[in-house]
Amino acid sequence: MHIARRTDAVLLLVALVWGSSYLAAKTATVALPVPAVLFARYAISALACGALLIASRRRRHRWTRAEVRAGSLLGVTQAAVLVLETYGVAHTSAANAGLIISLTIVLTPLLDRTGNRRLPWTFFLAAGLCAVAVGLLASGTGLHAPRLGDVLVLVAAVVRAGHVALVGRLTAGRPMDPLHLTTTQTVVGSALFLPPAATRLPDLVHSGAPTWAQLIYLALFCSVFAFLAQTWAVQGTSASRASLLLGTEPIWAAAIGIGVGGERLTPWAVLGAVLMVAGTYWGQAVERTHRSTARTGRADDTGPGEDGDVHAGRRPAGRPRAWRRELRGGRTREGAA
Repeated sequence: MHIARRTDAVLLLVALVWGSSYLAAKTATVALPVPAVLFARYAISALACGALLIASRRRRHRWTRAEVRAGSLLGVTQAAVLVLETYGVAHTSAANAGLIISLTIVLTPLLDRTGNRRLPWTFFLAAGLCAVAVGLLASGTGLHAPRLGDVLVLVAAVVRAGHVALVGRLTAGRPMDPLHLTTTQTVVGSALFLPPAATRLPDLVHSGAPTWAQLIYLALFCSVFAFLAQTWAVQGTSASRASLLLGTEPIWAAAIGIGVGGERLTPWAVLGAVLMVAGTYWGQAVERTHRSTARTGRADDTGPGEDGDVHAGRRPAGRPRAWRRELRGGRTREGAA
């Protein structure tokens, strides 16, 4: 398979796996309480990351204090995202959860203040379109108070946007090993969810094979595999293409929720789903164009480098740190849990 097609296939697989995580989490919370589900997901992820560290220890540099500090803080914010998201999906449909959480795409640029230029007005139109979509998805069969699950997932989208913006701030200009950061986050998450899950550990241990299969799938595939595959794939394609492919996550979430989970969307919810996908893609495109224009303007202001290239001071687009910045406004998840 051609390298470009292979990269596209991997990114689409990551989006599909992430989209399937909502139905898997919803099904797991039927058998176990949310704290037990999250503890198992984090603990299995931490064990997997530990095994990867041992297997690659000869090729990796030593841990730094900056990695531990950043990973610990991001572990707390990521745990906040997952607890809201998991409680939310337990009280709403997997399709709704996957669609509403995609608001992160338009919320992240609003919270990320690393740039000095204001976002164009068209971006706020796209964000407004997404807000209308949330209202339609939450109303379902008509105008009424939104379901608790929809509200929790909406809050999770806001917190996730803050988490992604924080990732950018903590890692900008600092060489950090993604696996070190991810391992720290999973250990912190395991420690945070152990106390509330302690009384239900016997239930977790004696869970049936289907429940354990869902927990292992959430940890190894939706978390560790998806993160490492994304990290590899985004270095072999353009940021725009990667964002486009990863942005199909809410589509997969809705398709899997309906096709596999047997969920039903009302005509109003279908309209909301269409508006959400359109709004997030529109906002993503506007923000990406705005960022590219701002970067070009800064390069022109700086003038040519020593070799006469006006972009001499810019980091090559293939570097992982540059990709974190490029995809910050796109559909990415930082960390493995």
